[in-house]
Amino acid sequence: MRLSTVILPVHRWAEGQKIWRQAEDLGFHTAYTYDHLTWRTFRDGPWFGALPTLTAAASVTGRIRLGTLVTSPNFRHPVPLAKELMSLDDISGGRFTLGIGAGGDGFDATALGQEPWTPRERADRFAEFVPLLDRLLTEEAVNHEGTHYSAREARALPGCVQRPRLPFAVAATGPRGMRLAARHGQAWVTTGDPKIAKTGTPEQSLAAIGAQLRRLEEICAETGRDASGLDRILLTGFTPDRGAPMESLDAFVDFAGAHFALGIDEIVIHSPIPDSEFAADQAVYEKIAVDALGQLR
Repeated sequence: MRLSTVILPVHRWAEGQKIWRQAEDLGFHTAYTYDHLTWRTFRDGPWFGALPTLTAAASVTGRIRLGTLVTSPNFRHPVPLAKELMSLDDISGGRFTLGIGAGGDGFDATALGQEPWTPRERADRFAEFVPLLDRLLTEEAVNHEGTHYSAREARALPGCVQRPRLPFAVAATGPRGMRLAARHGQAWVTTGDPKIAKTGTPEQSLAAIGAQLRRLEEICAETGRDASGLDRILLTGFTPDRGAPMESLDAFVDFAGAHFALGIDEIVIHSPIPDSEFAADQAVYEKIAVDALGQLR
């Protein structure tokens, strides 16, 4: 059982560095950040770049793992991304995890002037993006002429500190994405079932996540992957419970215990942001970080 946090990149670094240091001091396993150009209700406020923020976080921490949750093809190309990830893995001393997903139809989808991709096109791009990124981080030179991405004698030398490359945590709820997780991931990420996020009940959400986990195991078996070697991560805040698990230590322990019992290995909670959908009592957040796992073991 692991407990991690996600720190949205909304703080100027003079303040933000304190939050990243605190995450390490509180004992979180990993501190992630969103990799978007902006996100939903934060569009008209401060929002900084994920990879520079994580690079700075690596310089003020020494133990906690760092990562994106998640990077997507919406505004990134595998070739320059591989170089930046390799560099970040080096700067952090091998503490970096790449959370990666297919992207969505939010602000990132049109920021470069393109029309939003259809769900099918997002899935097609993701299916090409992940294997190519895997190759770029493990092979000395890569040539690729694909439908959506190309690489010509692309190099990411000297390679990652972590071998054979930094870990991928693949976010997926559908079978195509789950197959990518089985083939290329060291972890799988879910936020629950988006179809019931607003209208379902906590009990329905637990059942849906249980079904996702069973499907993941089936796909691992189909692809010849040992499912026990694939970590399972839940990013909270998007199930029907919304912020309820953050209302008290007892509420979180009940929530986490139910999901750990399903087979989730790592639960990720948001660092509180006042006056937002991730508002929470800072004292409760800190108490959860320090005491929750002890009550669950």
